This record gives sequence, C-alpha cells and structure tokens, in this order.
Amino acid sequence: MFRRRHTVALALLGVLALACDGAAADPAPTGRPKPSPGLPSSMAALGDSVTAGFGSCAVFVACSRNSWSTGGSDDVDSHYRRLREANPKIKGRARNFAFPGARAADLPAQARSAVDAGAQYVTVLIGANDACADDVASMTPVRTFRGHVDKALSILRKGLPKARVLVVSVPDLHRLWRLGHDEPAAVRAWNRGVCPSMLAKPTSTAAADDERRDRVAERIDAYDDQLAEACEAYGGHCRWDGGAVHGVRFSLDLVNKGDYFHPNVKGQNRLADVTYPGRFTW
Repeated sequence: MFRRRHTVALALLGVLALACDGAAADPAPTGRPKPSPGLPSSMAALGDSVTAGFGSCAVFVACSRNSWSTGGSDDVDSHYRRLREANPKIKGRARNFAFPGARAADLPAQARSAVDAGAQYVTVLIGANDACADDVASMTPVRTFRGHVDKALSILRKGLPKARVLVVSVPDLHRLWRLGHDEPAAVRAWNRGVCPSMLAKPTSTAAADDERRDRVAERIDAYDDQLAEACEAYGGHCRWDGGAVHGVRFSLDLVNKGDYFHPNVKGQNRLADVTYPGRFTW
C-alpha cells in the first residue's frame, strides 16, 4: 500500500523479490488424504501490497510466499496451505496477481488474469490505496470505487461462473494511527510518505488533522459498505468477510518495522485466521 513514488524502488528490487518468492516451493506432502467434495483445486489472489506480502520477507519488497491468501511458506498458515491439506490437487496451483500500489481501478485486469488461470477460488482485498492518496481530495470517489469493483466481479462471474469468491474488508488505518502516533519509530517511518492522507503529520492533534483522518476513516467505511453490497449482488458464490479484517485489533507487533504499515508474517497469519472461509459450502 505504498504510494506510487515507491514503484521505481520496487522495480529495482525486483530481482530480490524473485529470490524471496523462489523460496516458496511447497514441501512434499506427507500423505494423500481424500479431498472433501467440492474443494477448489486452484485459486487466485487479487489486491494490493497486503495480499502481495509486501514487507513480510527479509527484503523490503513484495513477498507472495508469505501472503495470507496464496502463500506457500511454512511460516504462514495461508488459505492455500489450509486447502492443500484437505485437497492435495491444489498443490502448485495458487496464483497471486496482487501488486503493491494497486487500486480498485487495477482490479478488473487482475480479475481477467484469474479467469485466464481458471481459478476455482478467488480472494479480493482492495481499497487501502484508494484511501491512501496524497490528500483527502485525491481519494477515489465512492461511486468510482464501486464501479471498478462491480466490473471486476462481473468478469469473475462471467468467466468463472462456478468459482467461489471471498471479498475482504479494508484494514482499519485509523486504528493504526492511534496505535503508532506516539511511537517514535513509527512516526519516523510514516514521515517518509506512508499513506499521507491518514498518516501525514502523525503527531499532530490539531483539529484540521483530526478532521482529515476522520474523513479518510469514513471513506474506508464507505468502501467496505460498497464491497459488502457488491458481494451480495454477486450471488451465492461470493462471501463477504463481514468486516473481519477491518475489525482486527491490530497491534504494532503485527506490522513490519520498516514502514509500520504492512503486515509482517505474524500479521499475515492473523489475516488468514480471520478470513478463512470455513462457512463456505464448497
């Protein structure tokens, strides 16, 4: 969820990212349990830097091996690893199309990639970058956000009519500010330009800054409302997380110490725990 100014830096570190992700090879299965009927044999993840695992590896780049959704690392009990335990057929068939900086406008293209991959299960986490703009006025309008989400879900419904879709709420960035605005290390990190609409002037409690943060929080709530409604309109193959991610009581030990923003391995595990779709009738 870094601002777009980090794109160049991420590109320069791409080789390191490949090295990090290359370590994600699945361990050989210890047994061949009979798959439960209907469990997906392939999956795809759509979204931004959170789902891409940014900042969760030894290098400060995207690290999909630690993704709460498709990660294959032994350190994260991801949706993919949980499904693989019950259905070994999914082994090696988890694709992660999320990338740092992605906004709702990027979601339709990611959805097309999921269709091309033939995913039977798709996770969607989007919206933080739409709120994390240079300023409040630059945040994605709610109607525009909904339009992009509807377009992406329409692509999935048409191209993958039997696939299950999980739509996840946007993390509570206002809570993150409340936790970290008195922490010197977090303040130093945020002052480098992390999510300025919410985290600029992190130590200020001036009325104008409090109002700015409130407006960002309200926009995120509006995005969550639209995500829930879009999932309901999709039909029975879509499940909304019920605000589970937004409701996570994040503490600073769940985010990395580089930007005090993106989940570390422990945070990725927490996201996997609260979002795993145990209530799906696969």
